[in-house]
Amino acid sequence: METLEFIIYPDGRVQEKVTGIVGTSCAEVTAAIEAQLGEVMSHKPTSEYFAQPVTPNTTTQVQSSFNEW
Repeated sequence: METLEFIIYPDGRVQEKVTGIVGTSCAEVTAAIEAQLGEVMSHKPTSEYFAQPVTPNTTTQVQSSFNEW
């Protein structure tokens, strides 16, 4: 499940946390929001940012060999 969490501090700072989006596509999701919020002070990528999307492989090859001594 994709979620965006925003914490707005009394001094006006906004902390944004994105979860459930694998890879760098989270930057695409948040770009418009960040443009409206103002200057981005820092980015701290999570492990999901560095993960690669999993694509199922439907082809399986099995190779076996039997060697008699």
